[in-house]
Amino acid sequence: MSNYSTNPKLKASPKVLNSHQTSDLSLNNHPKVGDELSELRSLLLGIEPTKVKKLYERLDNLQIQAEDISRLLPEAVLLRAKQDKQLGEAIVSTVEEAIHTSVKQDQNVLSEAFFPIIGPATRKAIATALDEMMQSLNQTLEHSLSPESLKWRLEAQRTGKSFAEIVLLRSLVYRVEQVFLIHKQTGLLLQHLVATQVAAQDPDLVSAMLTAIQDFVKDSFHVQKDNGLQSLRFGELTIWIEEGPQALLAGIIRGIPPQELRSVFQEVIEKIHLKLGTEINTFAGETELFQVSKPYLESCLAIQYKTAAKKNYTYAWALLGIVAIACGVWGFFAIRNQLRWQNYLQSLNSQPGIVVINTKQRHGKYYISGMRDPLAIDPNTLIQATNLNSQAVISKWQPYLSFEPQFTKKRVEALLQPPKTVSLQVDNDGILQATGSAPRQWILETQKLWRFVPGITQFQANNLVELELSELEFYKKQIEQKIFFFSEGTTDLIPDNNQLDNFVLIISKFVDTAKYLDKDVQIHIIGHTDTTGTEEKNLMLSQARANKILSYLNTQGINTSNFKALGKSSNLPLRPELSPEAKQSNRRVSFKVLLTDTR
Repeated sequence: MSNYSTNPKLKASPKVLNSHQTSDLSLNNHPKVGDELSELRSLLLGIEPTKVKKLYERLDNLQIQAEDISRLLPEAVLLRAKQDKQLGEAIVSTVEEAIHTSVKQDQNVLSEAFFPIIGPATRKAIATALDEMMQSLNQTLEHSLSPESLKWRLEAQRTGKSFAEIVLLRSLVYRVEQVFLIHKQTGLLLQHLVATQVAAQDPDLVSAMLTAIQDFVKDSFHVQKDNGLQSLRFGELTIWIEEGPQALLAGIIRGIPPQELRSVFQEVIEKIHLKLGTEINTFAGETELFQVSKPYLESCLAIQYKTAAKKNYTYAWALLGIVAIACGVWGFFAIRNQLRWQNYLQSLNSQPGIVVINTKQRHGKYYISGMRDPLAIDPNTLIQATNLNSQAVISKWQPYLSFEPQFTKKRVEALLQPPKTVSLQVDNDGILQATGSAPRQWILETQKLWRFVPGITQFQANNLVELELSELEFYKKQIEQKIFFFSEGTTDLIPDNNQLDNFVLIISKFVDTAKYLDKDVQIHIIGHTDTTGTEEKNLMLSQARANKILSYLNTQGINTSNFKALGKSSNLPLRPELSPEAKQSNRRVSFKVLLTDTR
């Protein structure tokens, strides 16, 4: 379709079309002129002359069909968008309102539409950021830890320049630090860009100076108008100038730029003239119109280092490896110390008589506070058992009395000092139980002192026997088991002096012990004979044997007032007289002890 038929102005202005049609009809009164006009229309519009009349008839029709608009609208929008930005500005509010309405009705529509884009974009952004971070870290380490960096630091000290300047001079091939877009006729600055971390002077002043230098060279050396200053060099700085018809592009470069960069400058100034030729030609001091030139000027801010930009992160990975090893070593010792600390706390909590109240760690030190029974285990011994550094543990223990049975038992033993024949036990209810045998005096004192032991609520001595009483029973048993043998038919003892002496000692201890225990003692000395002889004679003989033993005890200083000598003849034989030895065993004296309590 021709431009004429799709021109929205023609479509939207029927009156204009009617005027054309009227003029066309007036020209038809002159056949020659009408034919020429029809031919011209066919050439311009690409429509056969026979169809021109039908086209105008359709354009004159005010009732335009929707089908026609649907065919013309896309092309009309495309053509209008190529002309200027008014169409975009006109539909911005409509598109915004449509998006707002869509989100308000259902948020999932836009989220599902953006979902395939957000994921890859986010991953790419993160990967780029990590790559830049690693590259920056590697460059920083390379400039700080490499052998070259040491030389550069020495050079910086020797020359008085900063280390950053030396690094830049030794590692930089070139860098475009500033770019100026200057109006050629007036010398005014249209746009100015500065590279990062570059200190810039007043750009208008620099622009005026460049223009002045340009004019000075042209006036002083009679340079043709078409020729201009292309480059200036001041020490490490080079100024490249590219001229266009109405503007010139100047770049301040540090280092030695390649010739390919000149082509970049040329392409940029050409694109700016192509894009902003009208604005530059009609420039009257308004610079805001030239903001659109920034993307072109940014392409001029190039930089190149001596070493190729390879993704070799040797220093970065080395540092990260060292950091990882250091963190691993630190983590190992930290975890080990933490485990030892936890084991120490568990050991403390498992010990009776120790109550942990508060623990904390600060600046590599371990602080612990609580209560400790004086009889409990020393916490320092547990530190050594867990291999924890004792110098790093700072503890504070308040003394207290624990009523746990083992500590109460220790306090009982320390106060009562029981004999080895006594066993003490303390249960969880604080009941003290004593078993075994003990001197009567200790038992009496214990019955008074147990109340002074903290944690003891009751004293039970049911299973505790007085030691003297058990001795008394022991002596009684020994006396009653003692037998003295006599010769046949006489009161003569069978010779055994030691036997009589030991017996006297036992009788003496028995009497003294019974007296200490307030017990009355009666000892029956019983004489016996064998069956030889008459009963009357044997009875007299057995009595005589018992009297002899009683008389002997009396001569040894024993009070025999409670002793009684009895003759039993052969009524109580020790064993049947079936042999001479059996008859001899019946010729004896035995003893019977009787004890009564005087209390």
